[in-house]
Amino acid sequence: MGLMRLQLSLLIPISAAIIASQPRLFAGDQCVTCHEAMEDAPSKMFKHDVHAAKGLSCADCHGGNSKSDDAEVAMSKKEGFIGVPKGDEISKMCASCHADGEAMRRYGSQLPTNQWEDLQTSVHGKLATNGREHIVQCITCHSAHGIVHVKDAASPVYPLNVVKTCTKCHANATYMRTYNPSIAVDQLDKYKTSVHGMRNAKGDAHTAECASCHGSHDIRSAADLKSKVYPTNIPSTCAHCHSDSDLMKKYGIPSDQYVKFARSVHGIALLQKNDVSAPACNSCHGNHGAAPPGVESVSKVCGTCHALNADLFSSSPHKKAFDDRKLPECETCHGNHEILAATDSLLGVAPGALCGKCHKGDDNSLGYKVALAMRQLADSLKDAELKGRNLVDEAEQKGMEISEAKFKLRDVRQARLQSRTMVHSFNEQKFGDVVHKGLAVAVLVSGEGQSAIDEYYFRRIGLGVATIIITILATSLYLLIRRIERKQHANK
Repeated sequence: MGLMRLQLSLLIPISAAIIASQPRLFAGDQCVTCHEAMEDAPSKMFKHDVHAAKGLSCADCHGGNSKSDDAEVAMSKKEGFIGVPKGDEISKMCASCHADGEAMRRYGSQLPTNQWEDLQTSVHGKLATNGREHIVQCITCHSAHGIVHVKDAASPVYPLNVVKTCTKCHANATYMRTYNPSIAVDQLDKYKTSVHGMRNAKGDAHTAECASCHGSHDIRSAADLKSKVYPTNIPSTCAHCHSDSDLMKKYGIPSDQYVKFARSVHGIALLQKNDVSAPACNSCHGNHGAAPPGVESVSKVCGTCHALNADLFSSSPHKKAFDDRKLPECETCHGNHEILAATDSLLGVAPGALCGKCHKGDDNSLGYKVALAMRQLADSLKDAELKGRNLVDEAEQKGMEISEAKFKLRDVRQARLQSRTMVHSFNEQKFGDVVHKGLAVAVLVSGEGQSAIDEYYFRRIGLGVATIIITILATSLYLLIRRIERKQHANK
């Protein structure tokens, strides 16, 4: 929901005190006089309405003759009385001013006038079940006779009230089932458990609520490319607040997460390659129940995608060590928002490697030795793959048939990828088993590549020798023929 924020921002906040100070505002307006005498709910609410403060009266929306105290005349169709607008006529009536730039300027507003247009193209602008009107009208969220400014705490779309307004529909399972049974109706319950929801419940109007993420009048389906919560748009939606250093300073939260995420392996996949399966902010933090992962849950969050890595780590000697020190598992080595592509340079005890941060050579620990050995194994496989690839490429450039050996290089590459996963076991034997399989194939490929190159040179030498022999034979035959021809010529 939450499609009201922009519309209410068009209206100048007017307090009840200001309205009360203008008793002659509706002098001669018989609609107001009559309804106030009846003390009906609309007239009571309208006293505090922003439209009343601007001099608008009942007849401006309902039509009729507000100067006549005769009910039949005042509410005559000849006088333009339309009664209570129904369906889309409600929003069209609102749009008669709010979509008219000249009308809004006449009332002192210079704010956007595209709310009705946005509503019609939004997910709420689809047809209702009766097929005759839109699902949502302006008054669905803004109310009718008691409309107040969005910054007024009494407004249904005030940040502390908007969640309740949206969930009037979105937490109603029966109602939502008529439109889309697949949409969850527990968003409110989840929101209450989130950091945003808990702060909102305590009266913090600056924390995110429905409209903060989904928008207001222009709400679109999450599957719509233009939606603020489409996967590739989520980081920028979250960054609207989380990159605001002044706002985040109040909560002691850094404001560089988006910048870091954008250059991470996840950010590059999502934002540059448009891979919607890559994680965005909500993949790790949640949607309506958004909260920062705790130390105990980091590995579970990462493990939803990196399942094998998580399983290997859980059975590794690092599991207990990390638990004892209360260290987050994946995040300790890989970071959180700025996760870079894993390379062999992270493994080992050399400068820049991660293992050496904890395992020092001077204590001669088992961890140091294992890290050193695993890096040596990784380097040997990398060198073997490079050697094999160079030999295969050379043989191919020389025109030799080498497709089978070239295909086997895939197995070497696969072994390297598997070894990067097996690193998380921190077990030298398991890691070595994977590497040695790759080494065996790499040695075989190198042998085939070298054999093809040797065969090429053998063929070149053989061709050269054959060429010499053929040349000698051809020359000899030519000389023999010439000798015979001379003898024949001499005998004549």
